[in-house]
Amino acid sequence: MTDSWANFGADLHLDLSPGRGRRAGLVEALREAARSGRLAPGTRLPSSRSLAVDLGMARNTVAEAYAELVAEGWLTARQGSGTRVAERARPRPGKPAGAAPVRRPARRGPSYSLVPGTPDLSGFPRAAWVAAARRALTHAPNDAFGYGTDARGRVELREALAEYLARVRGVYADPERIVLCAGFVQGLKLMAGVLRARRVREVAVEGYGLNVHRDVLAGAGLRMRPLPVDGAGARTEDLAAAGAVLLTPAHQFPTGAALTPARRAAAVDWARRTGGLILEDDYDGEFRYDRQQIGALQGLDPDRVVYLGTASKALAPGLRMGWMVLPPGVVEEVLAVKGRAEWTSSALDQLTLAEFIRSGAYDRHVRGMRQRYFRRREALVAAVGERVTAVSGISAGLHAVLDLPAGTEGPLIQAAAWHSLSLTGLSYYRHPEADMPPRDALVVGYGTPPDSAWGATLAALAATLP
Repeated sequence: MTDSWANFGADLHLDLSPGRGRRAGLVEALREAARSGRLAPGTRLPSSRSLAVDLGMARNTVAEAYAELVAEGWLTARQGSGTRVAERARPRPGKPAGAAPVRRPARRGPSYSLVPGTPDLSGFPRAAWVAAARRALTHAPNDAFGYGTDARGRVELREALAEYLARVRGVYADPERIVLCAGFVQGLKLMAGVLRARRVREVAVEGYGLNVHRDVLAGAGLRMRPLPVDGAGARTEDLAAAGAVLLTPAHQFPTGAALTPARRAAAVDWARRTGGLILEDDYDGEFRYDRQQIGALQGLDPDRVVYLGTASKALAPGLRMGWMVLPPGVVEEVLAVKGRAEWTSSALDQLTLAEFIRSGAYDRHVRGMRQRYFRRREALVAAVGERVTAVSGISAGLHAVLDLPAGTEGPLIQAAAWHSLSLTGLSYYRHPEADMPPRDALVVGYGTPPDSAWGATLAALAATLP
């Protein structure tokens, strides 16, 4: 008979063999569970009273079974610690006679990383987040614990985001036109589905960008037209016949250029003239240092720009929290692709983020991290000094571009590996069909290392550079 009992104390599953006495059957079932590892060493067992009630046995029967297994060494019993499965040496599988020892190659990754795209995860505001979660949970409506019937996400977070984005990023955001998603990539997938349904064939992308974003568009059957990128951002005057364009206008990734007013206007004029859509990736809009805040492109024409933002850089990518601010006619198209229920983001996490924003904790956290990243940026610039051709893209964001002499990008990345440092070259982000002159550079994510490793990481970079 196989059963599980959980009326008292810990849940315990045992296989009791039929035809044996009750005590003997219990002894054998516990012994086999410990021997096989189903009951891990250190597992605390239910008290004899609780297990006796669950099994319908006399308490003395269970106590005697426990005592027998303690005497055999399968269990331990100490005052105040209860009865536990004993720590026992686990037998190792035998090797065939004459078999040579197997030598496994050592797998050791880099000790330090300056790969961009991740904030300092050690800076996550754990205490403030827990406090917000406690308040959100206390006041959460009962329907927050259900499956979720609105694919746009919790209205509490959409309202908080509408106020925050208007105040900080200059976004025209109606809560009814905000759709929550599990990060930027899911938002891009949804928009790729919308474009496909509209029979769009070609999407313009920046000549430098992330492969994963291009893969999402290609996976939807969309062709890509790479726009050349220079110090003024993407050349939006070359949009031509594309049906949509994906841009990082506030801080081009990875070059760090800001899209100039003239090129912003050219993109909006193209969208109005052709009916195309601009997909704006505002991935690090909160982090500005030496220049005035650059508002979102969406503020120029909310009817033609799809604004996509996330908490990945300001808080942590592990939250899987993103949002889309959509033109009026696009909301229903996105919901048709997404489905009519919210399956992607935890309702309680959404309520926590809403509370985190409304309480001012989000603003305080961003200000604190902005100061931390500013100090790191200053230390980086001082460390590389004149050992690189130029340092650019540093007025905003969490990464810098270190320009190098021609032909040195690859060798320097290999040299970094000798110093146990992970680096990424600018060529990694280049679209294979982009019409741009070659440029050797390193893209250094100075926001990536934790504070405890920042000094050693910077030293490894300095040791790598000639």
